[in-house]
Amino acid sequence: MRPGDDAAIHGSHLGDDAVLDASTFDHIREPRSAARLPLGDGTWHQIARAYVWVRIISTAVSLLVVTAIVLALWLLLHQTWVWIPGGILIVILAWTIIITPRQARSIGYQLRHDDLVFRRGILWQRMVAVPYGRMQLVDITHGPLDRGFGIAQLKLVTAAANSGVVIPGVTQLAAEQLRDTLIDVAETRRTGL
Repeated sequence: MRPGDDAAIHGSHLGDDAVLDASTFDHIREPRSAARLPLGDGTWHQIARAYVWVRIISTAVSLLVVTAIVLALWLLLHQTWVWIPGGILIVILAWTIIITPRQARSIGYQLRHDDLVFRRGILWQRMVAVPYGRMQLVDITHGPLDRGFGIAQLKLVTAAANSGVVIPGVTQLAAEQLRDTLIDVAETRRTGL
């Protein structure tokens, strides 16, 4: 690590944890199993609480559409077989709505000296470290529902096709701050290679 790199990561842009932690969950939820992926040391930042509402609304709309199609085929065309695939989809979508708050509390990211660590999952756990010097693109995406709730997705792309990370449900202000800071830090790390 070169002199000044630490200041670039924890300096004026990223040192403002109030922006990164505004409207987020209080603590990251982790599995209780002894075989879990440990969180380690450092400050973990959570996603915005509004992400839960965006996921619930979008899943509920899908649930209503599937239910309407199943009912229309059953009532108008007397197709009773439609309840088998339709019922399976309805159960899956309802279960998704129920577990969304728990899933959202397990998502977090940590900014370390050399990389960004992303973590998600309770049952199926995933932890990915993205080195700052390997980042090629930092992308912010948000749809109409995301914009309405003031959140976005931050996508980090590296040279390896399957190593990209998408951090969902980051507040718009935090996403912009992270994008600018990660690009600055990635540039300083690339020139040192």
